[in-house]
Formats: sequence, C-alpha cells, structure tokens
Amino acid sequence: MRRHVAALVWRAALAAALVCGIGLLPWLSRTDPALTVLKARSADRDPTPGVLADIRDQLGLDKGPLSLLGEWLGGLWRGDAGRSWLSGDEVAPAVLQALGASLLLMAVALAVAALTAALICARTLWLGAHRRLDGRRSGGGGSAVLAALPEFLTASVLATVVGVQLGWLPALGWYGPRWTVLPALALGLPAGAVIGRLLDDLLPGAFAEPWALAAAARGLPGRGIARQAVRRCLPGLLPNLGLFVVGLTGGAVAVEQIFDIPGLGRTTLQAALAQDLPVLQAGTLALVLLAALAAGLAALATRRLVGPALRDGALQSLHRPAPSVRSTLPFVYGGLLLLVVALGLPRDPLALDTGERLRPPSGSHPFGTDALGRDVLARVAHGALDTLLLALAIGAAALLTGVLLGLAPRLSGPLVDTVSAVPPVLLALLVTAVAGSGPATPALAVGAVAWAPLAAHTSALLRQERAALHVTATRGLGADRWYLLRHELLPAALPPVTRHALLRLPGIALALASLAFLGLGAQPPSPEWGLLLAENQPYAERAPWAVLAPAAVLALLGAIAVSAAGGVRLPRRVRRRAPEPPLEETSPAEELVGAR
Repeated sequence: MRRHVAALVWRAALAAALVCGIGLLPWLSRTDPALTVLKARSADRDPTPGVLADIRDQLGLDKGPLSLLGEWLGGLWRGDAGRSWLSGDEVAPAVLQALGASLLLMAVALAVAALTAALICARTLWLGAHRRLDGRRSGGGGSAVLAALPEFLTASVLATVVGVQLGWLPALGWYGPRWTVLPALALGLPAGAVIGRLLDDLLPGAFAEPWALAAAARGLPGRGIARQAVRRCLPGLLPNLGLFVVGLTGGAVAVEQIFDIPGLGRTTLQAALAQDLPVLQAGTLALVLLAALAAGLAALATRRLVGPALRDGALQSLHRPAPSVRSTLPFVYGGLLLLVVALGLPRDPLALDTGERLRPPSGSHPFGTDALGRDVLARVAHGALDTLLLALAIGAAALLTGVLLGLAPRLSGPLVDTVSAVPPVLLALLVTAVAGSGPATPALAVGAVAWAPLAAHTSALLRQERAALHVTATRGLGADRWYLLRHELLPAALPPVTRHALLRLPGIALALASLAFLGLGAQPPSPEWGLLLAENQPYAERAPWAVLAPAAVLALLGAIAVSAAGGVRLPRRVRRRAPEPPLEETSPAEELVGAR
C-alpha cells in the first residue's frame, strides 16, 4: 500500500511540474504574451502600447505568472479550466470535444495497427502453430518499409490520391466515421509495423515453451496454440501499447493538420504557438491523465493475462539463448545507402538552376530536381550525414537511458507516462523556450522522449524474467541481487531491448523529420530529410520523385534496422568440461548456472 501511495504522489508531482512549466512558457521564452495573443487575434493590428496594455489588463498578465497559474489551478477543483485568451470561450468544453475527436481517431488507428501487426506476425504464427519454425525468422522487409513511412507523407499521399484524385473517401474535415479512415491509415500503419515486429520477436520463445509442446503432442488445433502464444507474449508488449495509445492521441499533430481534424494534438499545438495558456494547460493535463489511465489499464491487463505465475515465480523465459541470425541483408541495404551517399556527396546541394525546375530523373540528375532546380540526389546525400549521425547518437543515448531507468520501474514508470503524454511538437517548443532555438533543439526534443518506450520495454521484460523458474531457483540457492542482475536478468533483457532500439531508429529520424515538416527543426536551405519532404510536398503530384527520394532512403534505413536487429541475440553458453572444483569454492548459484 505504501508503494502505491508513493507512486501516486510521484506521478502527481510530475504532472504538476509539467503543467506548471507550461504555464511559465511565455516567461521562460522571454516573450511578451500580450504581443503573441494580439498577433494571434489580429495579425494586421498595430501593437501600440495602449493596445498591449488593454490586453494585459484583460488577461490579468500584470499579476505575474505564479498568480495566473494559481488561479487556474484553483478553478480546476470547481471544474473550471478557465477561458481561452484568444476567443474568450470556456476551455473545458473545447478540450473535451477535441479529446473526443482524438480518441475516436485513436481507436480506428489502433484497429488498423492491430490488423497490420497480425499480418506481419501471420507467418510466424502459422509456422509456430504447426511446429515448423526450426529457427527460421521472417525477414521483416515489409514491416521495415511501413515503420519507416513518415506519417505526414502517408497522410498527404492518401489525401491527394485516394481522397482527391480517386474520390473514394473524404480527404478533409471531420464529420463522421468515413472521415476517420484515411488519417487512421496514416497513423496505424507505422504503429502496427513496430508492434508487429516486437510481437514477432517474442513468439518463437512462446512456441518453444513446454505448454506449447504438450498442446501440440495432444493434437490441439494450431489456431488455439497460436492464440495462446499471442496471449503469452502480450504482457511484455502492453506497456508499449499504452504508450502508442497516448502517442496516437496527442502526437498526431501533422496528420490532424493535413486532414483538418479538430483533435487534441492540433488544438494543443495551436494553443502553444499562440501562447493561449489556459487551453495549452488543459490539453496537456488531459493527455497526462490519459497516459495514467492507459498505464493503469496495461498493468491490470498484464496481471489478468499472466495470473499468479508472475507472483509465484513460475514463468518460463521467452528469451532463451539462441544463435545469432546470420544474414547478408543488412550489408546489402547498407551498401545501397552508402552508394546513394557516395554518388551524391560530390554534387552541390545548394546550386540553383531555375531552368531545371522539377525535372524528372535523368543521367545528369538521377533523382531529378526540386522546385528550385537543385539536384535531389545531392540534397539527399548531404542530408544523410546530418540525419543518420544525429539519429544514431539519439538512439544510442536513448538505449542507455532506457535500460538504466528500466531497472528502477517505480521511479521510471510515472516518468515514462508523463513524458510520453507530451507531444513532440510541444516538447520542442518547451525546449526552444528554455534552451533557445538552434540546430540542437530538435535533437533535445526527440531525445527527451526517445528513451521512454525502451524503459517501458525493459521494465516489462525484467518483471517477467524475475518470475522465471530458473531465476527463482537461482535466488533460492543463495544468489544475491547483483548476481541475478548480471548473470540472469540483463543477459535476457538486453538483446530484445537492443533490437527494439534498432527498430526505433527510423522512428527517431521520422520524429526529426516531423519537426522539420512543422517548421520546428532544420531551416532552409538545409538538406535535412524532413525538410526535403516538407519543401517538396506541395509538388508531390507534379514531381513525385522529389518526395519519393527522401522517403525511399528513410524506408531503406528502416530495412537496415530491421534486418540488423535479427543478429542481436543472446549467445548460447558453451558447456566446457573442467575438473570439478572443491565443494566449498563453488556457490549454489554457480552450480545451477553450470548445470544449465
């Protein structure tokens, strides 16, 4: 009981710190909130001292940020979230309406993600149910492409082709279920690809457990064995699934912008840009509460799925030693990417030639030209250096941070939920306010949240691994915590978390690209991949090569990550015959490990 109270207090303190930090956003960024509100209300009106004084008096800005924050917090107890600084309307109804739109979009996107994950795992499920895995694993090329698809690019293509040109589904607005299909596809396909890869990574271990062998020996239907294998693997994925729920609700800013959806992410972004603090604080608080609810439901579902085995230490380990999967695919994909970079680096990415605008691919311009006549191959190659090196650095830091914080779930659990509730765009604005704008701002914003899924994955794996039979037996023979952590827990958890980090590498590049697409990342004339997509998106119908080239290298990066992840395995322990040591020199734990 005391632990639950402490966790609740820690979660409340983090939420309060986040909301208070947002309430101080204008003062942290050293901007005049009256001037920002005036520009948002009427951009043509002159900011005379009298006009700004009237706005300050109307909003009570002269009271200071702490007084305004205290009044807003005091109103929450009465169900009053204040009034918008821009429209003067009550904030609570508007935020609840935006939350409802985001939840509906999230539900449909989760259905798309579940179907995508099922298709990715279908081969492994069929082979495992019929006892034909034999160490074979799927290549994951299709899932790599889906996971590396930029959400905003997918949304633009779907809106242009399916919505406008073919007219099959609505491409703009939010008026009913039919309007949810295209944005749900844009959000659900990449999310489902990542979930499917994580599930596909766990399934071979489930099919190798004694219950699966016994069920197959008794002639039980393969469909039932496959269903139970999925149920066995779900507890290790539920924390990350909760993060997906929050991310799809508040982080779908670019998709909501493209499809003109009045969701919570878009509402929060507009409030942040206009410094409409009551709306911004209420929207952020709604996301934090949603994150806490999702985490609680994930924990409850985990207990229901695992049952008393988690408490009694009677689980089998899903991460048994296995030989590394040798494949030439990472070298093939990496060679293609290096070839593109090598061919493009000698070219000038900034050379303008207005007479060569939007030229299709040719011998002189293998990837064509953009709207200013610049060589797309040159810009893709030069942008690869910044994008890839930055993504690799952020990924490595996220892996280290995620593993370390995952070792302390009571500390990191509420922190993961709170950090994941903040849309990356809003976090970029907060980082800009504190550290100032610059080339490091997108990296700081993405790095501040990139560790959260890895920490949640580490905690979930360690929780189940601690309940494994061999760990329980080793503990019973006198092994201490450090021995268990070093010899049993970390060797089992590090390979799957490292594979997860590799799968997240394209997502980090996409997050950087999304910030650039929304104007919060790299600025022209930088050849950063996200900026290339943003610059060339208006010409996607006329010159698709200008968009497909950076999208293709992002997909190639995803293929490299997925194929390389298959080689990260826990090696088998080699049993060596050695003279038996004296009994007093061998600990019980070491004897058990040697027997294994």
